[in-house]
Amino acid sequence: MRFASVPFVALAAVGVVSAQGAMDTWNPAGTGDSRGPCPMLNTLANHEFLPHNGRNFTLDILKHALKTALNISDDVTVLLHTAALTTNPGGSTWGLDTLSKHNILEHDGSLSRQDNAINGDSTSFNATIYQRTRSFFTAPTISLQMAANARLARMLDSLKINPQFSITLPAVGFSHLETAIYMIVFGDRSKKTAQRDQVDFFFAENERLPTELGWKTPSTVISGADVKEYQNLVVANTKYQPDIMGP
Repeated sequence: MRFASVPFVALAAVGVVSAQGAMDTWNPAGTGDSRGPCPMLNTLANHEFLPHNGRNFTLDILKHALKTALNISDDVTVLLHTAALTTNPGGSTWGLDTLSKHNILEHDGSLSRQDNAINGDSTSFNATIYQRTRSFFTAPTISLQMAANARLARMLDSLKINPQFSITLPAVGFSHLETAIYMIVFGDRSKKTAQRDQVDFFFAENERLPTELGWKTPSTVISGADVKEYQNLVVANTKYQPDIMGP
């Protein structure tokens, strides 16, 4: 099984799980801790499902975090881990620090980060960027069309303001994956919608899981087939609409 548009390399060696985590455990990054361009992985480190320092993730560590916190199946995790290893060539681990390397998986046109070429910081949450993304969430429940519109609009915004705009093929696939994941994790799979308040809380409230709003770990496992279906739906709903995205 492959995720749409994302090539993967061979698996590297795995290590021993060293993080446990809990929904009621939450601490933002401190001195010496690493965070990266992926809000979900940052969130799992803040809740300590991943090592809080954000470094040296192995396949076993990632399996534990994604299964325990989000009920994501191991087949998805293996593919994510394999892709992430490309940010640390020759290594057997990776981390939020290696994910920050520009234009491997990190990419221009983020939903919540500024382009690296604009201010040299594609890691920190940017409220202005996220408000642009959020402007396409025009109802309390986010549809796949809204989510696809937001993703495309952010790409178009970056093309307009960033003369160095570029995105790799793996990163294109990951931009679809990022949207698919928040729609599944914070959503209703039967309706293909997500809760806007939970998505807002996740992105804008210091990267934490929205348990305060009643969110719980999905009871049904999130499989590779689920993720691929959502990625394909994001692609299918990606249509340029100048009336809402601008010329």
